[in-house]
Amino acid sequence: MGTNTKYIFITGGVLSSLGKGIASASLGLLLKERGHSVTIAKFDPYINVDPGTMNPFQHGEVYVTNDGAETDLDLGHYERFLNISLSKENNATTGQIYYEVINKERQGKYLGKTVQVIPHITDEIKRRMTTFDGKYDVVIIEVGGTVGDIESLPFLEADRQICLERGRANTLNIHLTYVPFIKSAGELKTKPTQHSVKTLMEYGVQPDILLCRSEYKLNKDIRSKIALFCNVAEDSVIEALDVETIYEVPLAFRRRSLDEIVCRKLGLESEKPKMSNWTRFVQRVKNPSDEVRIGFVGKYTQYRDAYKSIIESITHAGAVANVVPQIQWIDSEQISEENGPELMQGIHGLLVAPGFGTRGVEGKINAIRHVREQKIPFLGICLGMQCAVIEYARNVCGLKNANSGEFARTDENVIDLMPDQQGIVNKGGTMRLGAYPCRLRPRSKAREAYRKDIVHERHRHRYEVNNEYRDMLEDKGMIISGISPDNRLVEMIELRDHPWFVGSQFHPEFESHAVKGHPLFINFIKAAIAFKEES
Repeated sequence: MGTNTKYIFITGGVLSSLGKGIASASLGLLLKERGHSVTIAKFDPYINVDPGTMNPFQHGEVYVTNDGAETDLDLGHYERFLNISLSKENNATTGQIYYEVINKERQGKYLGKTVQVIPHITDEIKRRMTTFDGKYDVVIIEVGGTVGDIESLPFLEADRQICLERGRANTLNIHLTYVPFIKSAGELKTKPTQHSVKTLMEYGVQPDILLCRSEYKLNKDIRSKIALFCNVAEDSVIEALDVETIYEVPLAFRRRSLDEIVCRKLGLESEKPKMSNWTRFVQRVKNPSDEVRIGFVGKYTQYRDAYKSIIESITHAGAVANVVPQIQWIDSEQISEENGPELMQGIHGLLVAPGFGTRGVEGKINAIRHVREQKIPFLGICLGMQCAVIEYARNVCGLKNANSGEFARTDENVIDLMPDQQGIVNKGGTMRLGAYPCRLRPRSKAREAYRKDIVHERHRHRYEVNNEYRDMLEDKGMIISGISPDNRLVEMIELRDHPWFVGSQFHPEFESHAVKGHPLFINFIKAAIAFKEES
């Protein structure tokens, strides 16, 4: 591992949602396959300290790292593509940076100086950007937002300063832009890209490579025009065409020699990446031998980014099992006892998603009852598992008032805060975040899936299974198949008289990586295949 760390900055222009996270992850994978040690960091310009309290409709899912950081969902792409584990140091926000600087100012650490955006804010950004200095060959830094946004300026200034201090031999700027096709004119237009690069250069940042998102292939004349007006070498104007699956992006970049160009500009000597395992994985995603239909119950089904990691985990498992999982989206608020069978008609498995708050909970419970009684494979994640416990307590154990303390205070709260959580006013103080160990029960479906006795999985929740009801649940046929090593916390449940009914208090989707998938999702998909074949 070299100590002369190279820095690659990836910025975006013209409009948002062009795929900087996928581009960063794809380049990182290519460089890793060439034998270089790589990490990726995301710098978000919003003032929230982290996305933990942000509405999923606005921000998408909250991704959780092993060390319990609530981060941007792009970190999920980084981990899934590169098969690595990241930490809180891989994500920074404007809120965190100002919070740190203001705290230092209050402690007198600036010795009475006037605290300003430059140099104090930018110095803190640079400190965070270079935190992996000497630990990796390459650090890829994705700057959130779109060039021209006022909140992104301090990050671009930090980019400029690091490039100046480290020199062109050790830094590289990649700008992701958009080349639209104007149907009425019948041609691609380069002007948005020109303006985006012009804005970036006004901030002192000259892009070395342009990744041009487009629905149509860029011919030589278009690339030459972009190169001339944007002051970029023609071979560094790389088209980024739409592809069938995000996992095809690294292969598309490889065909256009992006990794070779990056290595040449940074003086990185390496072998060409083989990518055979990745190519085989992509082929299975694109050309599976069969399909299964998975019902997906959640309350954010209109905004799929709220469940990004779960969707990708299902894709990974489908590739391993050589099937394509067709997701049947079911809004939990629309499910009643009467219409549940109709909404879930034709599914071969049901996944009930995590979430917070009371909205849609009864719908989830109704859906779980249906698949439990009809012996349809079930996977419940976090709140999905808790709803399975509530449903079982009501309809099998006879506790008609069974509920969660999160939703209603009853005399039968089978889900509740632990005794040591009671009375804590700050909700963050009651959250279980990050990786915790789980001991698996021998001969259980969980143990069969993982093939090991102890696993470490990531959590993001507040309420737990109430230990006062554990004996009753088990007496009636529910198996506590995963538990904390101290025996205090229920981590997994399953049913004795059901072909595959599993719930996890943790979030297995945060540990599912491309190519290899995750044991729980793989076994869930295999159970759905078996159900399809038998029905």
